[in-house]
Amino acid sequence: MMDIKVINKSSHPLPNYETLASAGMDLRASISESRVLKPLERTIVGTGLFIELPVGFEAQVRPRSGLAAKNGITVLNAPGTIDADYRGEIGVILVNLSNEEYTINNGERIAQLVIARHERAEWVETLQLENSERGSGGFGSTGTK
Repeated sequence: MMDIKVINKSSHPLPNYETLASAGMDLRASISESRVLKPLERTIVGTGLFIELPVGFEAQVRPRSGLAAKNGITVLNAPGTIDADYRGEIGVILVNLSNEEYTINNGERIAQLVIARHERAEWVETLQLENSERGSGGFGSTGTK
């Protein structure tokens, strides 16, 4: 378990893991008034949270499966990445992929946050890559069944 510094300017409790095995913590909307999201419309919803991640970690903003399955509301840039050096408010880009309007209310759980370790890479330029079984087969090349 790691400690992460957080400033909570919302009126809601800090995100927490709902079960012992949960990978993500739910993020809540921190808005002064309800917002209607029309079909195919997108908006950035603030959470009132500001964090300080250790270098080598990112926070991934991901959709909540129930909200997506039941209402067609999802995170547009999923997963959204919060870098360790970002100090602004965590915002969630929501999009309505349903055919009906959806109302976002203050305190509603709108996304989940997963803390993940990441690596940094250095490019090594070359003139040739090692052969592989897949080769240059791209989209759909491995089949669907």
